[in-house]
Parts: sequence; structure tokens; C-alpha cells
Amino acid sequence: MLADLGRWCARRRWPVLGAWLVLVVAGLVLGGQVFDRLTTADSLRPDAESQLADRRAGQLQPEGPMIVAVVGGRDVYDPALVAAVTAVTGEIRGMDGVAEVEDLYGAPGGRIGADNRSSLIRVELEKGHEEQVEDAVVAALHRIDAPEVLVSGEDLAERAFEEQAVADAALGESVAIVVLLGLLVLILGGFVAGLIPLAAALATVSVTLLGLFGMTALTGVSQFTVNVVTLLGIGLAVDYALLVIARFREERSADSGAVVAELIARTTATAGHTVLISGLAVAATMLGLTVFAEPLLGAMALGGAVAVLLATVAGLTAVPALIAVAHRRIKPPRPSRRALLPRLAAFAQSRPGPVALAVTAGLLVLSLPFVFGVNLENSDARALPASAEARRLQEVVQRDFSSGQADPVVVVVGADPAGAEVRDFMDRLNTLDGVLRVQPRPDIASAAVIDVTPEGDSGGEPSRDVVRAIRELDPPFPVLVGGAAAELVDYRDSVAARFPVALLIVLLSTAVLLFVLTGSVVIPLKALAMNALTLLATLGALVVVFQWGLGDTVLGFESWGAIDVTTPVLLFVFVFGLSMDYEVFLLARIKEEGDVRAGIAKSGPVVTAAALCIGVVFLGFLLGDLIAVKEIGFAMAVALLLDVTVVRGLLLPAVMALLGEWNWWAPAPLRRLHERLLPTRDLQARTDPVEVASH
Repeated sequence: MLADLGRWCARRRWPVLGAWLVLVVAGLVLGGQVFDRLTTADSLRPDAESQLADRRAGQLQPEGPMIVAVVGGRDVYDPALVAAVTAVTGEIRGMDGVAEVEDLYGAPGGRIGADNRSSLIRVELEKGHEEQVEDAVVAALHRIDAPEVLVSGEDLAERAFEEQAVADAALGESVAIVVLLGLLVLILGGFVAGLIPLAAALATVSVTLLGLFGMTALTGVSQFTVNVVTLLGIGLAVDYALLVIARFREERSADSGAVVAELIARTTATAGHTVLISGLAVAATMLGLTVFAEPLLGAMALGGAVAVLLATVAGLTAVPALIAVAHRRIKPPRPSRRALLPRLAAFAQSRPGPVALAVTAGLLVLSLPFVFGVNLENSDARALPASAEARRLQEVVQRDFSSGQADPVVVVVGADPAGAEVRDFMDRLNTLDGVLRVQPRPDIASAAVIDVTPEGDSGGEPSRDVVRAIRELDPPFPVLVGGAAAELVDYRDSVAARFPVALLIVLLSTAVLLFVLTGSVVIPLKALAMNALTLLATLGALVVVFQWGLGDTVLGFESWGAIDVTTPVLLFVFVFGLSMDYEVFLLARIKEEGDVRAGIAKSGPVVTAAALCIGVVFLGFLLGDLIAVKEIGFAMAVALLLDVTVVRGLLLPAVMALLGEWNWWAPAPLRRLHERLLPTRDLQARTDPVEVASH
């Protein structure tokens, strides 16, 4: 079937490319509009207890979005400063859309910083305000004549995050594409040949944007989702195109007299089969994210699956058609006597036991920082660059106005706040370990909202322990617990509860696809174990560099002492997916050649080239300033390096040498099923010996 598809695409190359051109234009026209529909996708599902608590607290004590400013660098009672602040806050009070203004001089609630040279201004906006109101308030506050004026707020921080994400994507993708083109030209030996994978990648991204545009009608899509999904599409499309081109060059070298359509048919029958299995395996891992109820992960799952499937379709249709058009400009492969993977495989097979033991032990040691020391927290303004105003404001407020204390845990009590039971409940809150202060909010009659300040920081373990302790109290009235620490607890609990199901989906789907490819049940289990080692080692390196901050100077960021809580989940999917990508590349050729070293020798160069290209794509993440995006880029680059060299180059051949014939074992019923459904067929028998030379 795939041979027929390749032959058909070669014979009808212009209609195929015309159809792709129509899709690309639609993607550029309609898909480009996705950037006008981007939202801040919630990382937590709406029915989580912390979300319910926050919404209920907002109903009981309605409060609009808040803009906060810190005015510092001068004596807070300097007459000129007092006059400047009073004039600006008076102007803001008169603006439409402003509900309330608090400052040190003209209204209650003003506060002096711990340095005695700064004061706090809080501006509450009306709900449903327009963005122009925010901009006007910010501009007015910045006109205060003081050495330092920092202005931000939750909505403003989200806007800053989105704007930074757009800037990072533009920089990272543009640089990655330029470098990628240079690499492809070098690898394939010509400019036209180098353009084929890049054309497939750009087509994949354009149509992926069209898919994301359609998704905006169903769910929120964030800029972070667009960044990750588009770069994933670029990387996989280049991978698949390189594999197809490399196999075409082999087929033409082996039979230079054959017409191009037949060469492409043979190519898609072999490399196309590998692309199909790999694409389905990676897409299955992406869809594993749909198990999680969090909107951000759901959008990432659907968008990632769309990108992977489009990269697969491009590799099976657009790339063969482009090869048919430009085949005369594709140079024969150059002999590679110093290819990395074959040399590593030869070394591993000569000492399989020690190599397997050393590699496994090394990867496990590298994973220890994650297993025993990871600190997972929700990203906030701290994920922005250290120079960003929103981050600087948060750090100043936390240091000078909050005494370094954590944000309060918000407890919403569905009972009369004046009742004896509520008073007893507050007494119990006061006696909990890790609680610094319990303070009920005033002027609420039908229920109680209690702010409980825990020890430590907002996302630290003491704060999380306080959340769990409050939820275990079981009072005689309904209680909802919210706040930053509760959101983190809910997210971690939600992911932990659903992770076994997601893992089962990923394991079953990839095991089935690898069984289809190899007819073995041992190889899928071995592949999954090696993928897990790659993932754990990558996460360990991530903790060392980003949480411990050992790479902050080199990579241009300032560590905030934690890893974004969504990063390990995303990496679980991405690392498993891309590791399976190269596993399929190698196993397909090993199965075809009937020998491990020969299979790696034939597929090793293309795997190395593909990993180098997709590594360049993910390193584009490191050029931006968002720490959460840098985490993904760094981790994926590390995963690729470990997977292609240590795992596929050393561990895979060593373990296969140790297992010998057991590599291909399967229970008799499964073996008979595999032989009946997927019998081994002669590729030459599927090609048509009569062909028109013009094709």
C-alpha cells in the first residue's frame, strides 16, 4: 500500500504539491489568525477545589483586577514625592473603569516598605474593563517623579508573558530555520536537496496553525502551546524527510537504471513504513496528555497530535512528490567511515555486559536529583526574565511589603461567621502546624472567608502541608480551600491520579506499534525501559541546571529555585515520543538487515543527522527569555543527546547482544497473528517492472 502511495505521489507530483500549496496558503491566511485568538489557558481544571474556592471568595467579596505599583528611591514623606503621587492617584480615581485607589497619602491601606524609602499603591479596576484602562493607569503611574516606579498586576503579568512568548518564538524559530537550512545543505550535499525537508517542515507548521485555529473554537489555546507545537512539527517533519531522502539515495545507488517513480515506490515501502509507525507512536504519546483534565495539557495534546500527524502525512506525500521533482539535484550518499553510531555499536557489542551496566548505572545516577530533590511549583512572574518589570515588582513586594511571607491559604466557610462553630474552627486553624496567622476578612455576612498565612513560601512544602491539614479537619459545615498553595496541591494531585492511565495509554500504544514493526514482545518492553531511563536522566539534568541554577550564567536566566510543575508532564510525552521516533528508525532497519550492527550502520547516519537537526530546533527555545520555555528546550536537547549517543549507540546494541535470539521472542499465538496479518513480502515483487521513462 505504501509503495503504491509513493508511486502515485511520484506520478502525480504536481497535483500533490498543488494540494499542499492550497493547504499552506489556507494555513497562512486563516491559521495566521490564531494569534488573535490566543488566550491564557488555565493549567488547572475548573472543577478543582481551589478554583471553586477562589470563585466563591470572589462572589462573597467581589474584587476587580488589581494593578500594584511600588514607588521607591526617595523619602516617602518628601513633599515633592507626596505631591507627585497625590496628583497621579487623583487623576487615576477620575478614570472610567477604575473602582478604587489606595495609596499612602490619600486613602487608607497605603503601606511603607521595609526599607522606609518605598510605598505601595493599589488600583482596583472594575470587572469587564477594557485593556485601554489598564494601559492608561500604567502610563499614569509611570509618570510619578521618583527614582524607581515598578508597575504590574496579574493581568499585566499575563500580558507580559504572552508578549515575551511571541518575541521568543519569533527569535527562536527564525534562527533555528536559518541554522537548520545550513545543516540540511551540508548533510544532503546541495541547496535544493536541503530545501526539501525545510519545505516539508514549513508546510507542516502552516497547516498545523490552521488546525490550531480550528481548535480555538473548542478550547483555549495559549502562545506557549503554539510555540511548542510548531517547533515539534518542524523537528518531526525534518526527521521524516531526512529518512525518506536517505532511503531514496540508497535505492538509486543500488539500482541506478530504475525510473524515479519505482525508486520512490521502494522508498515509501521501506522508509515510508518506518515514518508511518513512528508518526503513529509519537501521536499516541501526545494523545496520552488528553487523560489529564487540565486545559493547558489538553490543548497541548491535541495540537501536538495534529502536528505529528501532519508531519507524517507530509513525509509520505509531499516529500516523495518533491523528490520526484528535484531528484536530479539530490546527490548520491557519501561513504561514512567515521559514523558515530556504528562505532559506538561495535564497541558496545564487543563488551555488552559492562557497557549495559555502566550506561544504566550512569543514567540512574543522573536521575537522582529529580527523584530525590525536585521542587515543582507553578510559574508566575518569576518565569519572566529577571529584568522584566512584573518579576521585579513581585520580588520587591515579597521582600519589602510581605516580609517574605507566603501568600495566604484562602478558606471559604459556608456558615455564619459569627457562629460558635466557625469560631471553634478558626481556633483549630490557629493550632495547625506551620500556620503563622489566621485572619477572617471583614464585612461578609452570609459566609466566612479566612486568610491563613503558612510558614515558608507560597508553593513550598509547609504551605502545601497546611492546605492538606485544613482539608482533613472535617468541620460540620462546607469548607473550600483555595489560594496559590492549594492550586499547586490540586494540580499535583490531579496529575498523580491520572498519570497511571496516561502511562498505560502511552505504553500500550507504543508496545503495539513496535510489535507490529518487529513481531517481538521483548523489543517493545526493552524500548520502553530505555525511554524511561532517558526521561529520568533528562529530568535530573534539568533539576541541576534550572532548579539549582548551575547553568544560569551560560543559558542567560536567573533561577527561581523550582521547576515549572507542567514541565515534567510535557517532557514525559515529548521525550517518550521522540525517543520512540529514533527507536523505530533503528529497529526497522535492524529488522530489515537481520543484523544489529548492519542495521545501525545503515540507519545510524540518518538518525544522527535527524537528531542534530531537531536538536537545533529545540535549542531555539534557549534563545528566548521565558524560563519555562528554556526548560523545555534544554531538556529536549539533553534528551536527544543522551538518547542518540548513550542509549541508542551503546545501551541498545549492548542489550540486544546480551539477549540474542530472545530479542525477537513472542508467544506462539501472537507470532502467528503477526505472520498472518503482516507477512514478509518481497519489495521488488511490489514494484511494476513496466514504467514510462518520463516518470
